[in-house]
Amino acid sequence: MARANFHWDDPLLLDEQLTEEEKMVRDAARDYAQGRLEPRVVDAFRREHTDPAISERWGTRIIGRHHCGGIRRRRLNYVSYGLIAREWSGSTRAIDP
Repeated sequence: MARANFHWDDPLLLDEQLTEEEKMVRDAARDYAQGRLEPRVVDAFRREHTDPAISERWGTRIIGRHHCGGIRRRRLNYVSYGLIAREWSGSTRAIDP
């Protein structure tokens, strides 16, 4: 009997169920969250300052006018919004002690 491999980074193999468009949205959200959002969140946390522009820019860049490869101004499906929310929460987790 063959033994199945367990994937710790994706235990439910959800990545295999995403469409190419959803993967592009996820990757764009992750790149933006890690490259631009996370450093600003960490800086705001260290200075004990709330910056509403962080949320505004996130919404404008990713949700409002997302540019993910060939996808421009298309309606996002619910899965895509969930993927974006996951990346947002991952960036804000950077401030947890």
